[in-house]
Amino acid sequence: MEFKEVVGRRRSIRFFEPDRPVEREKIQKMLEAARLSSCAVNAQWARAVVSFRDDLTKDQLQRLLTPVAALNVEMAPVHIHWFNDLSIVNKIQGSRLKELVDVGALAPTHGWSHKFVDDFVYPQILKPMTEGPGYPIYSTFDVGMAVQQALLTGVDEGLAVCMVTLNGATLKEVFNVPDEWVPMPTILVGYPAESWDGGGQRPRPPFEELYYEGSYGKPFPRDPKVVEDLKAAKMIQEPATPNNPARIAEIKRLAEKYGLPM
Repeated sequence: MEFKEVVGRRRSIRFFEPDRPVEREKIQKMLEAARLSSCAVNAQWARAVVSFRDDLTKDQLQRLLTPVAALNVEMAPVHIHWFNDLSIVNKIQGSRLKELVDVGALAPTHGWSHKFVDDFVYPQILKPMTEGPGYPIYSTFDVGMAVQQALLTGVDEGLAVCMVTLNGATLKEVFNVPDEWVPMPTILVGYPAESWDGGGQRPRPPFEELYYEGSYGKPFPRDPKVVEDLKAAKMIQEPATPNNPARIAEIKRLAEKYGLPM
């Protein structure tokens, strides 16, 4: 698919084919995409534990279930649990910035050198940053970018994906991750049992309520021609509508298939 169609086609799929396995190579492609995401100071805070549902013990799976996401977790054959490694900046101490200097991504024209990293950037910027109250929030933004790239790659591979938030303390215990890793959302992965469009593109707030130009209160103008261009590129698709008969019939069929309440 073209990129814009991948963005438009993405849905949070909540009905998976529970007995259809996901190819390992497709999971690797999702992780490869996450590894290539943009990241401040090349720190790469994002970490993931891939969990194949059928490899979990009955007790482990039961502990992962939450009231909101229990059915999704049980149906999805693969779970990718994401974490934010808050220890990484002090472990690498600017070494990955030096790699960027060596390949010319950080150029001497902008003042970059190994000495600049050692004498100024790490001791006066990066290390104090890890001690500030905003550090977890700042680094989480970059983890989110990596996770989104993995998510969209899954869509491009024809997979069903859904983001859920599980119990962080339980995740750390079940998967024995380091104390410095902060639990983030989980991507559930499988093949869709429901139609890929899920009844249409999900409702979103009006464009003008979200984005501003120059200052708050002045909406960024939405050009109708751009909207039409994005419809042609399949980024903007038919919206979901309330009480859609076809969607209701599909949910009923899935409820009967899997013995679920309706």
